[in-house]
Amino acid sequence: MPSLAADAGDTGLPPFTPAAFFTEVNLISPIAVGLLASAALYLYGVWRLRQRGDAWPAGRTVAFIAGGLGSIALVTVTGIEAYDTTLISVHMVQHMVLSMVGPIFLALGAPTTLALRVLHGPPRKTLLAVLHSRYVRVLTFPLVAFGLFIANPFVLYFTGAYRQTLEHVWVHEFVHLHFIITGCLFFWPLLGLDPLPNRWPYPGRALLMVLSVPFHTVLGLTIMQSNELLGGDWYPNLGLSWLDPKADQVTAGGILWAGGEIVSVTMLGILVVQWVRQSEREARRIDRALDRAEAADNAVRPAPDAG
Repeated sequence: MPSLAADAGDTGLPPFTPAAFFTEVNLISPIAVGLLASAALYLYGVWRLRQRGDAWPAGRTVAFIAGGLGSIALVTVTGIEAYDTTLISVHMVQHMVLSMVGPIFLALGAPTTLALRVLHGPPRKTLLAVLHSRYVRVLTFPLVAFGLFIANPFVLYFTGAYRQTLEHVWVHEFVHLHFIITGCLFFWPLLGLDPLPNRWPYPGRALLMVLSVPFHTVLGLTIMQSNELLGGDWYPNLGLSWLDPKADQVTAGGILWAGGEIVSVTMLGILVVQWVRQSEREARRIDRALDRAEAADNAVRPAPDAG
């Protein structure tokens, strides 16, 4: 099928180098428009809050714009995107960022909380109704989100779905969006900044992160050791003299294995920090309640007789 690969693949590209990251930029794409629209809406919300004198943490803005939208842009409008149907190792970097790195930073930006503080009247009621709908409750239930997050790459790489993403642009773009959505469904309830249903206590959230590590390890090792190329004859039929598809697939599996563990450990660290801060806030709340009770008790206790 050389003609099919030549029609749909990124043939004719030179070997991937750091320079290609900057020279193969494509700012005219649906995902680029979506990123710009998301950034504009978020910044408009922050501006509205400040106009009425309310504060919004700068760290959340940086997390959402630079960490979340920025990381997604780095792998969808630059040379990463240009080579993602030519090198499976490049695709795997894109996969990790879209499904794990981007969603974590988007969640840390707390966009739902921002929207609830900005919106009033029917729009706010509509958003609350969506958040508390049965559909959202099911999708954000930790075990359901965990199952989707874990099953997603296994279904993609070990069925004919991956080949379809190489041959059809619209399927390729849909999978990008699917990675982001499933990543958000998994990480958003775990981080706990936005008012979502099905909030688990921190020990349960940490357990889910620990359980996700073996799946990335198994998937990465399986891809590294597989004698069959992902995508079948797609990569060999590109006819690129500088490309060794088998070696590149081994690299891709290693990226998935190591990247999954690094992101999971980082996420565990974030959960531990949040857990400690919540414990400190709870301790201060209890101290204040005890102080108020003691003050009230002293106020009603009769003064000692001076005689």
